[in-house]
Amino acid sequence: MDEAALIRAAQAGDQEAFESLVRNYDQNVLKLAYSLLRSNEDAADIYQEAFLRVHRNLKNFRFDCSFHTWLYRIVTNLCLDTLRKRKVRKEEQSTVSTSEGVKDRLDLVAEERATLDPQRRLLSLELKNKINGVLDTFTPRERMVFELRHYQGMRLRAIGETLGTTEEAAKNCLFRATQKMRTALGEFV
Repeated sequence: MDEAALIRAAQAGDQEAFESLVRNYDQNVLKLAYSLLRSNEDAADIYQEAFLRVHRNLKNFRFDCSFHTWLYRIVTNLCLDTLRKRKVRKEEQSTVSTSEGVKDRLDLVAEERATLDPQRRLLSLELKNKINGVLDTFTPRERMVFELRHYQGMRLRAIGETLGTTEEAAKNCLFRATQKMRTALGEFV
């Protein structure tokens, strides 16, 4: 069954069709939410809320855009709300307190490549920390556009549709974010 037929069947109340739609997109939704929020717990929450909203509002889906774009718009809006709440509460969900101080959760994951050059590892860690620091200074919209483009590989038109804006607005936002990143990473580039 093609996607349009699945959507129509799910709109008519076919639970199996809805479950197929979820299976088709579940990993992408989790990856997107995690890449934007950098928190497994928040990504899981966004995943659940996004598919709840899809289930509740699928009857209103009119095929004006692709299902993918509609779903990503829901996910990115939920992520934007979470990022805004974090800014207000000044939370940093990607860090944990250890006996050595506050560390990024990703730094606690063991490196599986034993042959990795220590100098290269140090430079990669410095660059990753610098990039994450710069991403934290972006506005939620700049971060969203930057990550959708560079981490998810989405085209500007799709980013604009996902965020409910124009391709040109997404392009301008990406330009500002990229300029900020280039300025901040001057010594690495």
